[in-house]
Amino acid sequence: MPDVLARNLIDKAVIGSDGTELGTLSTVTMNIETGELANLIITPRGETMDQVEIERDDEGRYAVPIRSVQAVKDHIVVDR
Repeated sequence: MPDVLARNLIDKAVIGSDGTELGTLSTVTMNIETGELANLIITPRGETMDQVEIERDDEGRYAVPIRSVQAVKDHIVVDR
């Protein structure tokens, strides 16, 4: 996958590999000790919040491991 600047990803739509619209990318977390990217933090779409079983943070946002990213184009595709 080619390099992409994080600032170009914020507010990009995120969908599951099964076609489920998950929401929009809020931020990306990283492990401060290793420098490795950890999770995509996704603000869920209202209508999908109850249909998707993905770990959430304290604010109700989805936390998707970076290893789940399959593609980054017009939207971000994550493994489901």
